[in-house]
Amino acid sequence: MKLILSCLMALTLVIFGAPSQAQDGPLRIEITEGLIEPLPFAAPTFVAEGAQAQQYAQEITQVVRNDLTGTGLFRLISQDAFISQITSFESPVQFADWRAINAQALITGAVSTDGAGRVVVKFRVYDVFAGTELGQGMQFAGTADGLRRMGHKVADQVYSRITGEGGYFDSRVVFVSESGPKDNRAKRLAIMDYDGANLQYLTDSSSIVLAPRFSPNGDRVLYTSYQSGEPRVHVLDVGSVQSRILPSQSGTMSFSPRFAPNGQRLLYSATNGANTDIYSMEIATGQAAQITTAPSIETAPSFSPDGSQIVFESDRSGTQQLYIMPAGGGEARRISFGEGRYGTPVWSPRGDLIAFTKQNAGRFHIGVMRTDGSEERLLTASFLDESPTWAPNGRVLMFSRETQGETGSSALYSVDISGRNLKRVTTPSGGSDPNWGPLQ
Repeated sequence: MKLILSCLMALTLVIFGAPSQAQDGPLRIEITEGLIEPLPFAAPTFVAEGAQAQQYAQEITQVVRNDLTGTGLFRLISQDAFISQITSFESPVQFADWRAINAQALITGAVSTDGAGRVVVKFRVYDVFAGTELGQGMQFAGTADGLRRMGHKVADQVYSRITGEGGYFDSRVVFVSESGPKDNRAKRLAIMDYDGANLQYLTDSSSIVLAPRFSPNGDRVLYTSYQSGEPRVHVLDVGSVQSRILPSQSGTMSFSPRFAPNGQRLLYSATNGANTDIYSMEIATGQAAQITTAPSIETAPSFSPDGSQIVFESDRSGTQQLYIMPAGGGEARRISFGEGRYGTPVWSPRGDLIAFTKQNAGRFHIGVMRTDGSEERLLTASFLDESPTWAPNGRVLMFSRETQGETGSSALYSVDISGRNLKRVTTPSGGSDPNWGPLQ
């Protein structure tokens, strides 16, 4: 089986006009924990510079619109309300016409094809009420197979210039695709764009697979498989879709793997008898070292962004709780003290928060807390929410939700860290154990 990857695109920064005060201008969404009024923006269909570019322009524009409105931070103004029309990328912007329809941001663009058959998209972003351009015009080029990626890249730039944060649209998610009845569910690894598009399968459903985890640059995936009859950690090359079993001690079960920030090492849990501990392994040599030694169950480790610490779950206190310790081993300190049980902790790529699953009073929640355990905030509640994963910018979480009963199904959802904009992620069948990869 061969995975067809999205095309590689050249990124070219082109100055179309005088630089402006992109990060110091008045147009900015400030994302807080309170209610946010979505920012109204206009995104006229990008100008097609040539008949061949007409369909390309429409598709790229729609991707940009969907990405921005999907965040819950932006509200698209209908083209029926437009007073001005954008017929040329170089024409001056009639700001008064866009102010009249209350557009606070304006995105203009053009799409063409070059002599090599590549698609070229260029765009600008404007602060309508200030009458200035945000940042500088940019240009992306790639093959027709990469139209969606070009649209995501444009949206990432727009998002970044208005919010001041990094984007997350040009990213992918690896997850466990599930099908069949609840008591006999087939599971296989799948990869898709963050919005559910371009889904491709990485494994078949001949054996159970769990907990896929991207490498820091997205070229490999760690996961747990029962292919050998017991849980073992595998590493898969995304480009070739070839996998291998990582070495483990005889008589042990290995699971819950996660890459270190340098991509050369991983953490995983191993069960020997009644005890489960966390181990570290050098991927190139297979050399492993035990990190925890408590007579309890330690699992679900996750590195801090700088690789110096890990967070994990343990029942050493009598109930399932979260702990932080040095990545090389040492004293662990408990950080969860609320009611209920805590698990599946994941360190934010920003380093400021830890996401987790919480079970309390018969309900499951996805939540976040500071790395010292303070400011715990529950974002969701349902029969079964679990397995949170961070978007590359640390602003959005994706997780899996299971519905109740014999006919219950699994699905992927996303939510902003303020608890806003909870929505289902479209997949062709059920999904669980998502892991958000880096920007491509």
